[in-house]
Amino acid sequence: MHARMPKNFVLDQRIERAADAIETNAAAYRGHWAEACWPLAGGGEDPGAPTRFAHVHLDLGCGKGAYIAAMAERHPDTLFIGMDSEPVCVVHAAQLALDRGLKNALVIPGDAAKLDRIFAPGELSGISINFPTPHPKRRHAHLRVTTAEHLNGYRPLVAEGGMVVLRTDSLPLYEFSLPQFETIGWNVVCATHDDRAAHPDQPITEYEQRLTEQGATVHAVYAHPAPEPATTDQLQTARDLPQSLIDYLPEDLFAQDYIPYGMSYAIDNLRNRRRHLAARETASTRDITSTYETASGRDITSTSENA
Repeated sequence: MHARMPKNFVLDQRIERAADAIETNAAAYRGHWAEACWPLAGGGEDPGAPTRFAHVHLDLGCGKGAYIAAMAERHPDTLFIGMDSEPVCVVHAAQLALDRGLKNALVIPGDAAKLDRIFAPGELSGISINFPTPHPKRRHAHLRVTTAEHLNGYRPLVAEGGMVVLRTDSLPLYEFSLPQFETIGWNVVCATHDDRAAHPDQPITEYEQRLTEQGATVHAVYAHPAPEPATTDQLQTARDLPQSLIDYLPEDLFAQDYIPYGMSYAIDNLRNRRRHLAARETASTRDITSTYETASGRDITSTSENA
């Protein structure tokens, strides 16, 4: 999704102001994030003090940074890195980290395609993917960050025992994503249609709060990467699954009050199509009934005249 530029928002000025929490040369730290960023936490001169973060966590598509800020406050021994392709989101997330005085949170511009250039194998303790853009159309399916190909790319970067977590308000994206995890052999430890009930300790951001007030529930997948890379056959099996999110819409479409972001156009079109089809079927039934009744009336009249 594209972040809207606020009024009077001068991007270059905001980037300069938040520069201390933005890393634009991320590839230079590949394999050394935990040590290189430790001075941000103020290790001090004590020889027994830690010299590195215990964990490095990536929030892919971090938005305005509310999630990494909340997690960084809870887990000071972990370096939380937010990544987003939208400059406005990068600036907002970085400014939030600075405003809260967080020494274990920073933001890098980028997207899922560049991860292996930025992180070394086993460097990440986990990856969170919160409310990603669903890209509902079939031709845009490759852009979804939960395709088997993308998951296979994350796999070597996550340390043993690490977790990749998808959280989304889009039921169709969840229904598409879950078999992508499963088909390539990932260990799904939790798949839920109500993550707030399943994991009440997850920080609730303003974005999630707003969605919840609109009637959304959060669908989530928690999975450990497969021990081995996906095979060609596994990847092909995942690609052979329906790629349009229209195919994952619920049968009771008309009963759904909440429409996930990015799906409104497709759902409105489908609902209109169903309404028009139902109207045509009703009209057709009415015409058949009328024709039958007219024909029956003629038969009765004809019979009476002949008598």
